[in-house]
Amino acid sequence: MVGIIKERGMGFDINPDYGIIVDAGWYQQAFDQKDYDMVIVKVRDLSRIAATKEAIEKQLNRREDVVNVIDTKAILETILDTFGRISTFTTAIGGISLIVAGVSILNIMMMSVTERIKEIGVLRSIGTLRREVLVMFLFEALILGIIGSLVGGVASILGGYAVSLLMLQTAEYLFVPSSMVYVLYGVAFGIGTSLLSGLYPAWKAANQNPIEALRHE
Repeated sequence: MVGIIKERGMGFDINPDYGIIVDAGWYQQAFDQKDYDMVIVKVRDLSRIAATKEAIEKQLNRREDVVNVIDTKAILETILDTFGRISTFTTAIGGISLIVAGVSILNIMMMSVTERIKEIGVLRSIGTLRREVLVMFLFEALILGIIGSLVGGVASILGGYAVSLLMLQTAEYLFVPSSMVYVLYGVAFGIGTSLLSGLYPAWKAANQNPIEALRHE
């Protein structure tokens, strides 16, 4: 053992994090093998990857043995495209869920206003201002939004943790600012949706006629 190479992380070529690096002579002597199963070619200029791949194919595939030349940049583009489609799909599902949640909060707040019309009439008759009634119902919608958004945020972190362990065998890429910021965005959108959904019920409650509200059965 000469030394330990610094951990590199994920890669599309040979990953030295899970391997032992030896010289060619020792390998040929230990495994009685003089040929290579894989050769990795790295270029300094990424714009020359396609030209390098084409040159290798022309040079090596003129023989009887056919060599498969794999462009890791193309693999990366395929993976990014796949994850982009998945991201678009999950965003669409999240948008639909957000709309459904907004409609549900709207219904809950409308039911709350309907059930408390008489209470609203009492509040208005003792001098409570319209804006105070408006703020009261908006505050209720805000509480619903905060609770629901926090529960959703925690659930998304747990779900992301499970998916990361399943697909990547590590969760180190989850707990980074660039990933966690999307959880904060989701919580903020949830709270904002709750306030928008509670705006009309709160306005309706604030504009109730106090006399008619007191007569409501």
